[in-house]
Amino acid sequence: MLVNLDQVLEKAKAEKYAVGLFNTHDTDMLEAAISAAEEARSPIIIGTAEVLLPYGDLPLIAPALVTAAKRATVPVVVHYDHGLTFEKTMEALKLGFSSVMYDASAKPYGENIAETKEVVKIAHAFGATVEGEIGHVGLAAAGDDKNGQYTTVEEAVDFQTKTGVDALAVAVGTAHGVYKSKPCLQFGRIAELKAAVAAPLVLHGGSGLSDDDFRQAIDCGIAKLNIHTDMVVAGMKAMREQCACHDAAKPATWDYLDTRKAKVEAIKQVVARKLQLFGSVNKA
Repeated sequence: MLVNLDQVLEKAKAEKYAVGLFNTHDTDMLEAAISAAEEARSPIIIGTAEVLLPYGDLPLIAPALVTAAKRATVPVVVHYDHGLTFEKTMEALKLGFSSVMYDASAKPYGENIAETKEVVKIAHAFGATVEGEIGHVGLAAAGDDKNGQYTTVEEAVDFQTKTGVDALAVAVGTAHGVYKSKPCLQFGRIAELKAAVAAPLVLHGGSGLSDDDFRQAIDCGIAKLNIHTDMVVAGMKAMREQCACHDAAKPATWDYLDTRKAKVEAIKQVVARKLQLFGSVNKA
């Protein structure tokens, strides 16, 4: 069933588990994520991000995402991740996304508040939820906050109060993509933010974190976790292995389909393991 963030994150926050966002910018990834969630009886968040649109055109993938969510037997949020432009974020809402993230965190603080507040006003009229970001995810991933890149409690409270965002992404030591060095999460800061901020907290850059990192982050107050890179890595590994054992005598058509099947299954296993780790199994 198609739902928004409020309908899955408030329960997660109260019961101390997290709901995973899995960016699914093609139907192979979409099939893997939805089937894993249904088997686990877990709520799930699917979607795509603005930086991924060259690899999955928004008007093309949106109907598949929305249809899959409506058909699913578990709660599914269709979320537009890291909307960097007002125009594309509005397009996602018009195409039926039930949630959007408007990311103006790289802009001056006042602009971030003003633009995010406007998106919240419009999205709520659609019945959709909004995630905002304060701090700079990825710029302080080594545990060093000399440049003040981590989210402060004061800014987080001010930002959430003034914008009315339904979820808040915070910078506490994670980074997007593949980690070049071991991340150093600020668990104490997460706990402080959770105690002070009304909205559920979101952790970006989940791929590559240890199981203990995930468990502790959730225990300290993270209610939404974002995954993409781990899915891509697993899918690529499965395809390479399938191609390496290619039977030259086999028709090319079946080899292609077997490769796709292997990719979908590998991504599904990543999603299934994360749902278990996040504690959302049987929470649908």
